[in-house]
Amino acid sequence: MSRRQGREAALKALFQVELGETEPNFALQQLVAEDQLTEYVADFARRLIEGVLDNQKEVDAVLTRFSTDWSLQRMANVDRMVLRLAAYELLFCPDIPAAVAINEAVELVKLYSTGKSGRFVNGILSSVARAKLAKGGKTNCDK
Repeated sequence: MSRRQGREAALKALFQVELGETEPNFALQQLVAEDQLTEYVADFARRLIEGVLDNQKEVDAVLTRFSTDWSLQRMANVDRMVLRLAAYELLFCPDIPAAVAINEAVELVKLYSTGKSGRFVNGILSSVARAKLAKGGKTNCDK
């Protein structure tokens, strides 16, 4: 459950960073205080936030490749943030199984977005995971 809380905190912070032009550390500090997050959850959220922001160009390029007929700017804000978060996990976090990253993303959009978002997010992330698997677990975003 604690990693799920971390993902939720990361989503909220990324939302604040992009749409509210808030500094990432400030956004996370606010969430830690408001939601009384443990140090473990806050550290996991920080890892995700920093990873998404540091690798956003590569993550967005991969998402653009697999989101046919939908530009990132056209997507619902929450859907875009969840996709970035999960795509980062798929591409840069070998310690997180692909099925877990995808399932957690679907659960987040079910909670914060529309009823159709779960299928949309699942479809894109499944394509990213399959492409990574087809390349032997590597992507053009692997370090």
